[in-house]
Amino acid sequence: MQSTPNLEQFVPDEVTKLAYQGFQEGKKVFGFLHKQISDRLTNTVVPEQGSKSTPLSPEVFEKLQVRLKSLEEKDWKDAKNGVYPNSLLFDNPWSDFFRYYPELCLDMVKIWGRLQKKEYQKFDDKIDRVGYPDYYLQNFHYQTDGYLSDMSANLYDLQVEILFNGAADAMRRRILAPLKQGLGAFAALPPQQIKVLDVACGTGRTLRMLRGTLPKASLFGTDLSPAYLRKANQMLSEISGELPQLLQSNAESLPYLDNYFHGLTSVFLFHELPAPARQAVINEAFRVLQPGGVLVICDSIQATDSPDFAEMMNNFPAIFHEPYYRHYTTDNLEDRLTEAGFINLQVENHFVSKYWTAYKPVV
Repeated sequence: MQSTPNLEQFVPDEVTKLAYQGFQEGKKVFGFLHKQISDRLTNTVVPEQGSKSTPLSPEVFEKLQVRLKSLEEKDWKDAKNGVYPNSLLFDNPWSDFFRYYPELCLDMVKIWGRLQKKEYQKFDDKIDRVGYPDYYLQNFHYQTDGYLSDMSANLYDLQVEILFNGAADAMRRRILAPLKQGLGAFAALPPQQIKVLDVACGTGRTLRMLRGTLPKASLFGTDLSPAYLRKANQMLSEISGELPQLLQSNAESLPYLDNYFHGLTSVFLFHELPAPARQAVINEAFRVLQPGGVLVICDSIQATDSPDFAEMMNNFPAIFHEPYYRHYTTDNLEDRLTEAGFINLQVENHFVSKYWTAYKPVV
């Protein structure tokens, strides 16, 4: 049987890089324009919303642009060096964009209504809210029905890409190099026996990247939202490779045996958890990891390592409904990881995200 040729090897690096840069610039412009228009409309309909945040200085904007360029350069270099295929740089849910962008714009009317009425925990009566922790029953980002509706799941990736001016996926991909390096401890195992869990997998964006990076590994995903798991199953079924095993589960009590996984990832989860839940999730990650296993966390920057962006971090929970974010920005996750038993902690910052890599000791 003939194997399918890898077309990437026939495309010069310079061409791929130019295409990637153009792709990112397009997303930046679109995200910036959308936010400019939506912010002006919001401040017109809900005037008090504009007074909740402090305008960022030109110096802060310049520093953000420098960090964004650095992120994109790192993203490109990791692809060029084979950490993940070039195709991941261009993996974008275009069908969802064209189908759901009009609905995203229409949803702004509902958001304005919740802002005016200060409704932060409003859900459609048809949505079953039994069995969820209280902290989860929120309209995070003022989303309609929080994380518990199919419409929320359909709009989420588009909303996040706009929020970060097209940099959300590039930030997610920063977990791939440390994960791949950490899994090197299990190089003696056949690739099919490597098991990786993405905690709070949402719509499956990170799992798509994991599949591209680890094409033969056994992938797993958990999330509290059945709607987001349905969306993840849809998105993941569109790509080649074995489908990840998806389960509805609270990350504070994972439904897996001790010492089961070789690697764990978690992206944009911890800032939406109260402090006790953060520790519980870290403890569970330690429990289900095999000795020598690696945990990689991606989340927002924090106050201690990004003081230049303090105003931006203060603005975020003021503009969006993020009830646990302020505490998160001052929380010491290194201490929490150490308390759970993790060792060899490594911490990095890229653009407006922070990354922790930690290992479970070998017995």
